[in-house]
Amino acid sequence: MLGRAAHGVYWMSRYLERAENTARLLNVGLRIALTRGADTTREDEWRSVLVTTGQNLAYRQLYDDYDGVQVFNFILRDKTNPSSVLAMIQGARTNARMVRTSITSEVWESTNECWMQLGDALARPVREHNLGDVLAMIRRLTTQVRGAIEGTMLRNEVFNFSRIGTFIERADNTARILDIKYYVLLPSLAWVGSHIDNAQWDTLLRSVSGDRAYRWLNKGTMDAKGIAQFLILDSKFPRSLIFSYDKIRSNMSGLALEYGHESPSHELVRSGCARLHQTDIDKVFEAGLHEFLTSCISDTVRIGNAIAADFKFVE
Repeated sequence: MLGRAAHGVYWMSRYLERAENTARLLNVGLRIALTRGADTTREDEWRSVLVTTGQNLAYRQLYDDYDGVQVFNFILRDKTNPSSVLAMIQGARTNARMVRTSITSEVWESTNECWMQLGDALARPVREHNLGDVLAMIRRLTTQVRGAIEGTMLRNEVFNFSRIGTFIERADNTARILDIKYYVLLPSLAWVGSHIDNAQWDTLLRSVSGDRAYRWLNKGTMDAKGIAQFLILDSKFPRSLIFSYDKIRSNMSGLALEYGHESPSHELVRSGCARLHQTDIDKVFEAGLHEFLTSCISDTVRIGNAIAADFKFVE
């Protein structure tokens, strides 16, 4: 497969996953902001979303405060923001168009429909009263594209590159959203175990569609270590770090079978998987949750860069 085509399929899936994850993060900000009273505290929640998505610096160059409407419109639709959801969906469509002969008509049509519908929805500023509906639309439309990929694509190298892109993006997002909970959202250590702390953990689980599964597995007990274990090391949960890494590994193995050899990125993926499988949550907390997650984020970025180099992606 040509590097340009591999690049297109990989980044199509990464952009779609990133758009969905950004919508989930915004939903976290909205839910927590609505449960807080003081305006200054609500600003902290919106700032945390910008920090998590890596857009805080660009935002501060334009605005002096963290007004909610201002923040979520910047993230969703601001034309000066190259990392906006609108820009991500445009990027996904551009890459899908570039590889139209490698994907099915259903995948192209669902991607194009996603771009058209979100373009219409984000043509005008979003208000707080309809933000929830817009975020639900983003999640629904990106999920439809993923469903088309799962339901119509041959299990070949195109499918493998698509899945690798999806799960690299998902692993990165899960690590970031878990890290931001303890180091940005929680006001101080005095709040640990409080109703605010528990509400934030609940919102975090909802943001990754994991609240029902977690409660079912843990009989409703809301515990920081248990939630971290669920999001990092539960191999049955499809948004956990270990699940994402296992899927990257299996799809990289598929590429090795297609091409008849492995590349340096295969070893990086195996090392990342081994690290997760050989640890437990007590060791993670002993070493420091923040330090562990920061290292996971760095590993994921390194794997993405190595894959781009090994398969000669073309920007």
